[in-house]
Amino acid sequence: MSVFNASRLVGKTVLITGASAGIGAATAVLFAKGGSNVILAARRTDALKAVAEACTAAHKESGIQQGGKFATVQLDVADKKQIASFIDKIPQDLRSIDILVNNAGFVLGVEKVGDISEADMEAMFTVNVFGLISLTQLFIKDFRARKTGHIINIGSVAGREPYAGGAIYCATKHAVRSFTGSLLREVVDTPIRVTEIQPGMVETEFSVVRFRGDKAAADKVYEGLQPLVAEDIAEEIVWAASRPPHVNIAELYVLPVNQASPTISFRPGKQ
Repeated sequence: MSVFNASRLVGKTVLITGASAGIGAATAVLFAKGGSNVILAARRTDALKAVAEACTAAHKESGIQQGGKFATVQLDVADKKQIASFIDKIPQDLRSIDILVNNAGFVLGVEKVGDISEADMEAMFTVNVFGLISLTQLFIKDFRARKTGHIINIGSVAGREPYAGGAIYCATKHAVRSFTGSLLREVVDTPIRVTEIQPGMVETEFSVVRFRGDKAAADKVYEGLQPLVAEDIAEEIVWAASRPPHVNIAELYVLPVNQASPTISFRPGKQ
């Protein structure tokens, strides 16, 4: 953890949405290793328990005496009532959040405009955009009052460049990028930091969800090249969070070495 200057993370309280798997879970474990307290939020409580156990093990292995408090809270960011009551579900001693990682998000389907269902459109916007904004609004006033805080939003290469078959997902991630940029400008007169991490191809259950459970179709997305994995993005999130207080990593665009854009990649394994 020396590369992250873990001392800056010791005792910090981190809230991560979508923490039950993938990038969220990997990020939780890495923060735990750095001596942070972590609140893990997601819909799947059983999966959260397993991540919490991994956090406990990582913190113990680190040998850091501070931090090491881990709480799991069921949260569906698509549910306004759950968001409204969310703070009340957090243990009292962990309610002073230092870092909010808005990681919850997903993509569903590859249908082109004209064939996209209303249900899919609504689901993606509700989670990827409205959920992220609602969680941010829930904590930003407290951050302002305490003159501290770091909001890290997980965007995407899809928020920089649209591609065919991803109209709605791209639109949601463009919205995240714009919202993050506006927020950055709104808190420029405060110590609050705002970061957007924009990953390219990351091999998690993300593509399996996109292809509605078709693992074979999901695997073809990464065929022939070495994609990023959840731990790669977790490292970037934790690195951004561990910069000195006067340093803000506003935007971090992260690609596998053989990817240049959503539609441009080199697949040496298929030559």
